[in-house]
Amino acid sequence: MRREFKLPDVGEGLTEAEIVRWHVKAGDDVKVNQIVVEIETAKSIVELPIPWDGVVAALLGEEGATIEVGVPIIAIETTEPGATGGASPSEGGLEALADDMVPKPPAEGAVEPGAHGSPAPKEERQAVLVGYGVKTGATKRRPRRQPPAGIPATPVANPSRVAAPGADTSGAESSAETPGAVPAESGAPPTTPSRVAVLAKPPVRKLAKDLGVDLTTIAGTGPQGSITRDDIEAAAHPQEPQQPTAQREERIPVKGVRKMTAQAMVSSAFTAPHVTEFLQVDMTATMAAVARLRTLQDFADVKVSPLLLVAKAVLTAAKRHPMINSAWDEAAQQIVIKHYVNLGIAAATPRGLIVPNVKDAHALPLPTLAAELAKLTETARAGRTQPAEMSGGTITITNVGVFGVDGGTPILNPGEAAILAFGQVRDMPWVVDGELAVRKVTTLSLSFDHRIVDGELGSLFLRDVAAMLEDPIRMLAWA
Repeated sequence: MRREFKLPDVGEGLTEAEIVRWHVKAGDDVKVNQIVVEIETAKSIVELPIPWDGVVAALLGEEGATIEVGVPIIAIETTEPGATGGASPSEGGLEALADDMVPKPPAEGAVEPGAHGSPAPKEERQAVLVGYGVKTGATKRRPRRQPPAGIPATPVANPSRVAAPGADTSGAESSAETPGAVPAESGAPPTTPSRVAVLAKPPVRKLAKDLGVDLTTIAGTGPQGSITRDDIEAAAHPQEPQQPTAQREERIPVKGVRKMTAQAMVSSAFTAPHVTEFLQVDMTATMAAVARLRTLQDFADVKVSPLLLVAKAVLTAAKRHPMINSAWDEAAQQIVIKHYVNLGIAAATPRGLIVPNVKDAHALPLPTLAAELAKLTETARAGRTQPAEMSGGTITITNVGVFGVDGGTPILNPGEAAILAFGQVRDMPWVVDGELAVRKVTTLSLSFDHRIVDGELGSLFLRDVAAMLEDPIRMLAWA
């Protein structure tokens, strides 16, 4: 039995998705719950399992194609006749889920009129004048004129063509259907080039006349060999160089994660009034602490970077200044202060910027926080971040230092009140105890929603983060 698996809504209310990669091909055996395809929604890449056992009959969507929810993407020849009777619980559940997640087609209009249950034959296309399209109807042909005695009749294979003068017509197609055409008879004058039938619409014929182009000398590139405007232009200006557009411009479709990111950033920029503050910080003690942590057994299996201590400083400062970790509820006209921190980390991926977050990061010990940050980054770079991992964030860090950038004015992640940009750590001259020294210095850039966070609160939060990075012992004192 042939079954078609329709593209489901993966639970985010989306209307379409892009097919990223197929894991199977036509003829492959598949099992229940086997991953057969990866799709990219507006939020992430999702793997889809198949709810049946069977053989892949056909892949109904190509990689890179954008498919609407409810459209079949793969056909499976199942081994069991009938519906889902006798199927395993997992198979039945998946099939029911797939059926529930796609819209049902309307009962009326689902069958092509005349295709089922109708004795009427299908209508055929009937050629009309060139340039005026086609019409449907019963095909009627007028009787052919019989050739003179002694000349055998030649079957007409294509009544829409007339042979060019001087062409070899043995075994070729010929026509006696063109209005005004006469059969080739002994003693008849030969057909002149001006009477050779060409396929071209009236506007194209007019353009050819205006440019002085002989239609009979052009090989058409349009449907059924018809001549197009481009054919006329090319014939009129054969020496003009044609530089491919691809060498000068490239167009990238805005879809998937990139489309969602663009919409979110526009919404954030024109909804929340942004203010950004900057502060340079001596990171020498923090860099020494990072080096020390890397030698400890508790951190042997995780990557320890300066971002770990920046994250810990943000979590500690958010506890000291709860209003920085809040959101603006426009509908209720309320400020929602959150006494938990889902720490977002902005990650650049080939498919666009995403911001997954570590849930309840405020409650994690430092080794666990390090492991979660490493896992989050690795998953994001592989394009495996799931929608649930990007929802519910409360405050965000963007590490622009990895790109060699000192700072910037980051845009708020929608629904959050603050975002901190962590710049590169580099050697700079610094005054220490009245003496000039070379220190490890970074720039912190804090953007915040000025509806919630005023200049005093933003400054106090940024000052506390900087103080803990200058002296990591303060993290222990303030935690």
